[in-house]
Amino acid sequence: MFSTIRRRLFKLLLWFAAASVLLVILFRWIPPPGTMLMVERKVASWIDGKPIDLRRDWVAWDDLPDNLKIAVIAAEDQKFAEHWGFDVPAIRAALAHNERGGSVRGASTLSQQVAKNLFLWSGRNWLRKGLEVWFTGLMELFWPKQRILEVYLNSAEWGNGVFGADAAARHHFGVPAARLSRQQAALLAAVLPNPRQWSASRPSGYVARRASWIRRQMAQLGDASYLERL
Repeated sequence: MFSTIRRRLFKLLLWFAAASVLLVILFRWIPPPGTMLMVERKVASWIDGKPIDLRRDWVAWDDLPDNLKIAVIAAEDQKFAEHWGFDVPAIRAALAHNERGGSVRGASTLSQQVAKNLFLWSGRNWLRKGLEVWFTGLMELFWPKQRILEVYLNSAEWGNGVFGADAAARHHFGVPAARLSRQQAALLAAVLPNPRQWSASRPSGYVARRASWIRRQMAQLGDASYLERL
């Protein structure tokens, strides 16, 4: 009986591996129709009895503003062009910080955030983290950095029911993503850690200061010239 169970589990793992590889390769060229985070938010709204309309319009790489691309990198993952999906020094620093107690610090790269939001569920259990590592590795193997950032910018959450750069730009500033200013891009990047509590269009003092820091980091990274490294 145990050998039969082992064989079935092995076959199941093989099927899962093959299906996930195929899905990642498919999304290399085809825009994902949605994300698991969007599904999670929709289901949660039904459970709460407060249904929400999800807003998201896909914008191709060439039509996404360079200001927003570099602002998100400056805010979330300044080693994006160099690492292979995981910022090991940042992970070690976060683990050391968390062991000392206090607020929990994360160290997720943009690649890890795409893997989590696109394919997985929220949470911090080891199964989810293991699957995040798997999908992050697949994306880094099959996608160029530009594609990872493109999917991130079209999938990130920027408000209650607001997903992707274009919906965020229209919701917060009344303009399409292509017309975002440098300041507006920095404000959108500034709220990414907590997009349902912080507002880019009505920034608190903390968000405004964070946006100013992001603009300085954008300049230090070389602004749009950094994107040539992707």
